[in-house]
Amino acid sequence: MGKQNELGVTPMSEDVSAWYNELVFKAELADRGPAKGTMVIRPYGYRIWELLQAQLDQRFKDTGHENAYFPLFIPQSYLQREAEHVEGFAPELAVVTHGGGKELEEPLVVRPTSETVIGEMYHRWISSYRDLPVLINAWNNVVRWELRPRIFLRTTEFLWQEGHTAHADEAEAMEETLRMFDVYAEFAENVAAIPMVKGEKTPGERFAGAKRTFTIEGLMRDGKALQSGTSHYLGTNFAEAFDITYQDRENQLRHVHTTSWGMSTRMIGAVILAHGDDQGLVLPPRLAPVQVAIVPIGRGEQAEAVRDKADELREKLTAQGIRVQVDDRDTSPGFRFNDLELKGVPLRVELGPRDLEAGQVLVAQRVGEVDERGRAVKETIGVDAFVAGVQERLDAYHDLLVARARAYRDEHSATADDLATFTEQVKVGFSYALHCGQPGCEDEIKAATAATPRCIPSDGAPEEGPCVRCGEPSTYGTRVAFARAY
Repeated sequence: MGKQNELGVTPMSEDVSAWYNELVFKAELADRGPAKGTMVIRPYGYRIWELLQAQLDQRFKDTGHENAYFPLFIPQSYLQREAEHVEGFAPELAVVTHGGGKELEEPLVVRPTSETVIGEMYHRWISSYRDLPVLINAWNNVVRWELRPRIFLRTTEFLWQEGHTAHADEAEAMEETLRMFDVYAEFAENVAAIPMVKGEKTPGERFAGAKRTFTIEGLMRDGKALQSGTSHYLGTNFAEAFDITYQDRENQLRHVHTTSWGMSTRMIGAVILAHGDDQGLVLPPRLAPVQVAIVPIGRGEQAEAVRDKADELREKLTAQGIRVQVDDRDTSPGFRFNDLELKGVPLRVELGPRDLEAGQVLVAQRVGEVDERGRAVKETIGVDAFVAGVQERLDAYHDLLVARARAYRDEHSATADDLATFTEQVKVGFSYALHCGQPGCEDEIKAATAATPRCIPSDGAPEEGPCVRCGEPSTYGTRVAFARAY
């Protein structure tokens, strides 16, 4: 284990894995649950999820979707009706065989995803073209039995949203698939401050039962990619399995075309790994539980006056919709500064007796200009000026994190035309290479380099040529983004 900083966290620059594992506990984001592979999300971490959920949910409603809830338990026969789906999820399923002290007549699968149970309900609800489209989203938990769990990134039980829609034809369903794909990418950049690589999954990486899968892939600060949201065109696969049909305008009976799309608590892991540094979390302001922390500094009689001013400043900021905390814990200012850095608070405001007299505050930004000791440079600013410009300051901070993440991604992305170059590049980030598209070749690349095809980039320039590994002609008409991944 690397040398730990003042708060007991191994520096990210020395050991990313140790840093991550320690940080989720030290920053009070989550803890391990009593059952292997489960997690308890603590209030600070859950507040991030609530902020993510609220802003993503509004985007769903703005695109015409409604929320609903579906059961946690699914009859095992439902999954078996869609063979490719059950084959894809079979190793991850948790199955209930007993209930109420008796063996069940039919085992129940604990929801790994809801396509099958929703397929059954759509069979009941849809009969005419007048019933279409159906645009439903569900916020729930799912269970997938993980062999190598890691908090937020890959746990046996996790929280997510799953959208499920039904449409009259392929064109309308594909329009929906791509719409939600774009919603995820926009959300990732404009809320989580992570610019994503957007693209389509290769056939070997598609969601089980899907015709086409689209993904957003973020590059974490250890050079690994993280799949952060997916949108699937399911064709009529589930409609045929569950007999979801409708009468069209000519009274012809047709199968609906369905989609599904999801984003989970894994996105919190993406925020941690895409922005964090040696001091701890770096939270984008639109997901930060505390956007501004006010630290009153003073003793004796001065303490009360400073605290009163801190409360007054908090009220002014809160009135503008800013999430504010007055940190007056009975500890040294230095401890509080370090703890607020560890927890990724975007702006720290220091208020002491001299500041009180001068009508000013000292403002430190979590990421920005630093001094020779690597600490944030503090800015002296009048209280009224700070209040008037705080939202603009937070927006600029968001833009800074986006630019920082994009610069890191671009510096750790390169093309590769031979296997030796490819092998070295995937150790540090994205390697863009031509590929034959054969699953066997993908498997060979993974076995040799631990890298997988993350996506066929949507904005990839047209290019043909030999596969980077086997030399056979490339398939996709552009380079494929490969990387090691979580």
